[in-house]
Amino acid sequence: MQEMIEFFQANIWLATAWVILFLAVVFTSIRASINGVKKINHQQATMLMNRQDAVVIDVRGDGEYKKGHILGSKLMPLSKFKNNDLASIEKYKDTPIIVVCNSGMTSNQACQMMQKLGFNDLYNLQGGITEWRNANLPLTKK
Repeated sequence: MQEMIEFFQANIWLATAWVILFLAVVFTSIRASINGVKKINHQQATMLMNRQDAVVIDVRGDGEYKKGHILGSKLMPLSKFKNNDLASIEKYKDTPIIVVCNSGMTSNQACQMMQKLGFNDLYNLQGGITEWRNANLPLTKK
């Protein structure tokens, strides 16, 4: 224990950086669990689409969408969320919605924006299209 104290005293900047990093990880984890957006994997997403007719919203750009997307998904780039241009999905406010991007990060932002606008049943696909593709699940280019 004495050695740890000496180390921290000798390397105060390094110790401070570790404490800040630790607090950032804890804060991010707590914030993610509190925000109300449920994270689901590709298996849970498939079950949700089949059993509850969940709507899939793809927030990637048009070019990425054309390279391959989940069958039946609706393209809604993140820029439309930022401009509050959500008229085309207003009718799905009380329907389960799975939001998809490449990795799951951008879709989480979109989920938070949708939540503020009154969308209730939101799910973020963990790993996004990348994980979907890695699981050899079907994508369409139509």
